[in-house]
Amino acid sequence: MWELQIAGEDLYHIINWFWLYSFLGWVWESCYVSAKEKRLVNRGFVMGPVCTIYGFGAVTVYLILKPVSGSMPLLYLGGVIVPTILEYTTAAVMEGIFHTSWWDYSHNKYNFQGRVCLGASLGWGIFSVALFHVLHPFVSGLVELYSVAAGKMLMICVTILYGADFIISFAGAMEISKRLQSMESVMEELYEYVQGTRLYSTAEELRERLELYRLSGYREELRRRFEMRRDAALAFGLELPAEKMEQIRERHRQIEERVCALHERYMGQRTSAGFLTRRFLSAYPHMKSRTQAIKDRALQRTRKRG
Repeated sequence: MWELQIAGEDLYHIINWFWLYSFLGWVWESCYVSAKEKRLVNRGFVMGPVCTIYGFGAVTVYLILKPVSGSMPLLYLGGVIVPTILEYTTAAVMEGIFHTSWWDYSHNKYNFQGRVCLGASLGWGIFSVALFHVLHPFVSGLVELYSVAAGKMLMICVTILYGADFIISFAGAMEISKRLQSMESVMEELYEYVQGTRLYSTAEELRERLELYRLSGYREELRRRFEMRRDAALAFGLELPAEKMEQIRERHRQIEERVCALHERYMGQRTSAGFLTRRFLSAYPHMKSRTQAIKDRALQRTRKRG
């Protein structure tokens, strides 16, 4: 089995490369997302330190583009096309199985269905060139550091552990869509309420703020907005009557109470979820239900046409 040839490479080396690239992909993704979120994030579908989409993508790109690796333009072009197809297919399959959108490029220019975008695809081209000239020599060198017998045993153990991890994670992911829909219904209720307060000049700005804060820091944002309105009114009117000031304070209190109540409901939905669901929500902070993703994509198309 280990000697089986695929595109001129034996299965033993392909499997070793796959798991090494999966680990390196996890390191990259976790560091990148942790830096963006300003907190530690264990990225990936499973709990273990691997992102198999990177392992599968890197090995697939290497095997498919190896015949054109001597031509930089063809290598770059292929590096744009092949990973983009893989990324789109993976997004579509995961949405179909789990009814959730795990990543979303809707806000990026020149995206297609929010699953792929031009910027990411051009980046995949650079990655593919680096794969052949930097990464693969490094990964191949690592494989040669240990004996074939040790490598076979290691790959068997890693595959078994991953299989168990995958089964557990898969079961958890099947439940996440319902949880996301419950949380998003609270977000929608908050959107409807805050829109009526007129603290935001446009519905688009409110949507963007809700997406940015995801309720975690939204009370402070609303308080700041309200105080800006109050200070502007005071500056314009110099001194408002006591009755008017009391009305402003009461309105402020009502807004805070409503937002606090919605915040508690939202966090209750999040914290009452099981361990795996919370891990997925932490690893993919912008994950949406498929229904919400479709709504957001339609909204983005409407904005572009407008």
